[in-house]
Amino acid sequence: MASTNRTSNTASEARIGRSVSLDHAAEIARRVSRRTIYNRIREGRLQTIRTLGGSQRVLLESLTRPPRSRRSDL
Repeated sequence: MASTNRTSNTASEARIGRSVSLDHAAEIARRVSRRTIYNRIREGRLQTIRTLGGSQRVLLESLTRPPRSRRSDL
């Protein structure tokens, strides 16, 4: 059991290493507001993880993903 725990902790630490704070995410996303980052998280456009301390961090891979096109074929 201890080895499984160690493996999952290592995987979590690796993901945290590929994530940024909400403030840093706002800077990376062309200086948008923190509120915009929260909205994008809620909309599912950004993925986050929680640290052991409970902080929310944005995964870099979701920030670098091209934005979904919004087509209006009405």
